[in-house]
Amino acid sequence: MPNIKPLRTEWVTLLASLYLLIGFNFFLWQHLEQVVPPGLPGLWLSLAFAVLMLFAFNLILTLCAFRYVLKPLLIVLFMSGAGVAYFMNRYGVLIDAGMFANMAETNVAEVRDLMSLKFALYILGLGVLPSLLLWKAPVVYRTWQRELLGKLVVSAACVVGLGSVGLANYQGLSSLLRNHHELRLMLTPSNIVGASMTYVSERVSTASRPFQPYGEDASRDAAWHSHQRKSLTVLVVGESARADHFGVLGYDRDTTPNLAKEQGLLAFSDVHSCGTETAVSVPCMFSGMARKDYDARVAKNREGLLDILKRAGLDVQWRDNQSGCKGTCDRVQYVNLTNLKDPQLCAGGECHDQVLLQGLGELIDNLDRDTVLVLHQMGSHGPDYFKRYPQADQRFTPVCQSNALDQCSQQEIINGYDNTLAYTDRVLASLIDTLRSKQDKVDTAMIYLSDHGESLGEYNLFLHGTPYAIAPEQQKHVPLLAWFSDSYQQDFGVDTGCLAKLGDAPLSQDNLFHSMLGLLQVHTGVYQRSLDLFAGCRPWLAAANGQ
Repeated sequence: MPNIKPLRTEWVTLLASLYLLIGFNFFLWQHLEQVVPPGLPGLWLSLAFAVLMLFAFNLILTLCAFRYVLKPLLIVLFMSGAGVAYFMNRYGVLIDAGMFANMAETNVAEVRDLMSLKFALYILGLGVLPSLLLWKAPVVYRTWQRELLGKLVVSAACVVGLGSVGLANYQGLSSLLRNHHELRLMLTPSNIVGASMTYVSERVSTASRPFQPYGEDASRDAAWHSHQRKSLTVLVVGESARADHFGVLGYDRDTTPNLAKEQGLLAFSDVHSCGTETAVSVPCMFSGMARKDYDARVAKNREGLLDILKRAGLDVQWRDNQSGCKGTCDRVQYVNLTNLKDPQLCAGGECHDQVLLQGLGELIDNLDRDTVLVLHQMGSHGPDYFKRYPQADQRFTPVCQSNALDQCSQQEIINGYDNTLAYTDRVLASLIDTLRSKQDKVDTAMIYLSDHGESLGEYNLFLHGTPYAIAPEQQKHVPLLAWFSDSYQQDFGVDTGCLAKLGDAPLSQDNLFHSMLGLLQVHTGVYQRSLDLFAGCRPWLAAANGQ
C-alpha cells in the first residue's frame, strides 16, 4: 500500500461523496439522461441534480465524521453500494423496502443463482479495494472544538449550496423530482439507507405488536353434511409467471399445450397481483387485506386465510419448493422440499417442481379429512431460468445459459423463460390428471395463481420487484387457472359454465382470500361476497347461506 498523505475529515467526506456519486450511480445517470430534456437544458439540469446530491451527501457524511465512526460507516456504504450497483446495472432493479426484504429473506439457492464473476469484480473493485485504501489512509482529527467548528462551517456551506442550486434551478428540479419518483430509488447509497431503515422499522413495529386472531367465528356451512365424500382442494402458488406468456391466455407461443387439452380448465386473463415480489404478494393474498389497504406489519401479526380454514375444521398443509411461505403458513403443517436428495428431480442443488406432486396419489388414497393443500412453486424464478426445468423439457432454443441476462439476447432470455412456463404446464396438467383419476374417491379441485410477473428486458428491466406504482404491466399481470372435478362441482355448488363467462373479468389477488372462503363454504364475518369470484356462479348456495 503506497504512503498516503494524512487528510482532514473535510477532505475525506468530500472525496467519499464524489466517489459514491460517481462510482455507484451509473444506472441513475443513464436513466437521468433519458428523462431530462434534450440538449443543453437537459445537460444543465443533470449537472444541477448531481451538484445538489453532492452537497447532500457531503452534509450527511460531515455530520457523521467522528473518530471510530467515519471509516466503518464508509466501508459499509462502499461494500453494500457495490452489491446494489451490480444488481441495478445488470437487472435494472430499484431499491426500496420491498426489495430489501427480498434480499434479507432470500435463501441460499436464490443467492447462489445471482452470483457471478462480474458480481465478484464489482465487490472487489468498488467495495473491497476502496475500503482497504480508506482503512489505511491516515485521517487527521483535531481537538473536538476545532472539529466542531469545521463541521459547522462545512455544514453551513453545504446548506447554502443546496439552497442556491435548488433555488436557481427550482422549476426544472421540482418538475424532475415530482414526475420521476423512481430517482430516489436509484440514488446509491441513500436508497440503501432508506430501504434498510424502513425494513428495520417495520420489523421492530411488527415485533412490538400483539399477535391478533382473525376470523374467530369461522365455521363450515351446514351444506358440508350433505357431502358424500372427502375433498381435496389444491392451491398452487406460482412464481414469477406472467399472464401474457401463457398459451391458454392468448400468448402466440404454445407454452401450455398440456393444459390446453384439459377438459374443464378455467382460465382468467385479466388478473393483477398485490405486489411485484414474493415477500409482498404471498402474505398479501392470504391476509384478507386488499392491495390498497395492505400493511405488512398487520399481516405479520395476524392470522390469515390458512388459519381460518384450519379453525373451520379443514386440514391445511403447505408444501414448499421455494424460499418459504413468508409467514402465511406458520401455524399449519409445513413441508420443505427444497433439500430433498431425489436424484431425478433434485439434481444440481435444487428440486424441480414435479417434486411437489410426489406422494400425492397416496395422500388422496389415505385422505381421512377434508383438506386444503398449498403447493409453492419455484416456477419461473430468475435469473437462471435454464435451471428451473429438466433439459428434456427444453422446447424453445437457443436459451440464455447465464444469470448475466444483460449479456444474452432478449430472445434467448424469452426462450428460457418460456421453457419454465412449458414445464409449469406439464406439472399442472399432471396434477389435474392425478386429481381427475381420484375423483371417484375424493372431490378434487385445483386453483393456480402466480405471486407476481416478470420483466424480460422490456424498458431495460429484468426480473421483478420494481415498486408497484411504477412497475410495468409485465410484473403485475398474472395467470389464474382453476379446475374442478364433477363431484366437486356438485358438492360445492360450482357452476363452471358460469365461471367460464368470467374469463375476461377484471380480477386481482384481492379475490383469493374471499373466493377460497366462499368456495369452501366457510362462514365468517370477515368474508366479503363482493370479492368472491365464485359467488355469482353458485346463487342457490349464496341464497341458502344468506351471503
